[in-house]
Amino acid sequence: MPILQAAWIYYLNNGAFVLNCLALFYGLSGSWLIIATQLRIARAASLAADTTGSLTLGSNTVNHRANRMFMLVGGVCLGLALLLTLAARLF
Repeated sequence: MPILQAAWIYYLNNGAFVLNCLALFYGLSGSWLIIATQLRIARAASLAADTTGSLTLGSNTVNHRANRMFMLVGGVCLGLALLLTLAARLF
């Protein structure tokens, strides 16, 4: 029996395991995205404080929209991970 068929049969018999692995993937991806965005915001704030001597960042709406989008996608990934974990309890 080929290895992919054996893996497929194993995964069909262990549906909760597959859903929990997928939830783990989405949870790690979402948390990494949120942490990376927070570090990006902090780095931009420290660079702006170093160059101008004050803590004002100005009105850079492109960076603000990108940060908001990354935080939203990270939150959606974490929510999806939670839903997959709850769905895995049904199996």
